[in-house]
Amino acid sequence: MSVQSLALAFLAATAIGGVAWVFLYPYLSGEKSAEKRRASVARAEPIANRRAERAQRSKREQVEESLKEVENRHKKKKIQLTSRISQAGLSWSKPKFFAISAVLGVSALVGLIFIGLAPLPALGMGFAAGFGVPRWLLGFLKKRREKKFIDGLPDAVDVIVRGIRAGLPLFDSIKMVAADAKEPIKSEFASVIETQAIGMPLGEACARIYERIPLPETNFFAIVIAIQTKSGGNLSEALGNLSRVLRDRKRMAAKVQAMSMEAKASASIIGALPIVVMAGVYFSSPGYMDVLFETPVGHILLACSALSYAVGIFVMKKMINFDF
Repeated sequence: MSVQSLALAFLAATAIGGVAWVFLYPYLSGEKSAEKRRASVARAEPIANRRAERAQRSKREQVEESLKEVENRHKKKKIQLTSRISQAGLSWSKPKFFAISAVLGVSALVGLIFIGLAPLPALGMGFAAGFGVPRWLLGFLKKRREKKFIDGLPDAVDVIVRGIRAGLPLFDSIKMVAADAKEPIKSEFASVIETQAIGMPLGEACARIYERIPLPETNFFAIVIAIQTKSGGNLSEALGNLSRVLRDRKRMAAKVQAMSMEAKASASIIGALPIVVMAGVYFSSPGYMDVLFETPVGHILLACSALSYAVGIFVMKKMINFDF
């Protein structure tokens, strides 16, 4: 027999032995049976854990569904101007707001006429500045305040939960939040303490937060407190589930924002491009665009352009705002 045949036989025997070792050794050595015994012994404890985890998850899902229902219920509710001012965190009165709007609109009108703009477009832009800019400012301040509040609410709820589990009354736990939290959490919970100190029930005092912070999470927090003060219950468990749901929603919002940043950047560039091009052409060749500002046809074209521009911005905003 040649050396080549011996080598092939040796390699074939080695391969067959390796395959047999891999597949037959666990059964011959008892490793498979030992693994089954370990799995059967370790399976009893995770069943209880999985049941508890499933029950906890179902409670969190119920809390999240309740938050969505509250959010949909209050989404189409019309808000008064005084409420919008308080929600923005400002102490202005209604006449003061109208006075500031009028001063801003008149200043914009005078400034546009002074730089040589025709009276009709200047009047329209002045009205937009006086009517739109203050309300946009209220919306901006309101969203910024709500974002700060919702970022700090899970930590505030956790402080209340730890205080309740340590044996403190609910009112003392809220006092701890009002003393140590940041704005606007501190001022809102301080207002709860003040209104409760003058005789208002704690549930109604917490419900007042929703008037200044119109978020479903705030309303649900007030509902949990009101139910507990009237009928009792495991408040620490309910608030703990609320805290976990708030943190999950916060993580989801951050994930959605990260995934939509490219679309938002593209929409910002596309939206700013017409204004930038128009400003560049106007300052480089002022006479080139005089026909738009000095003739009736130019005014009509400007109005149509502004309308189509606003529609495009609205459509892009709807496309890049994701609900979750």
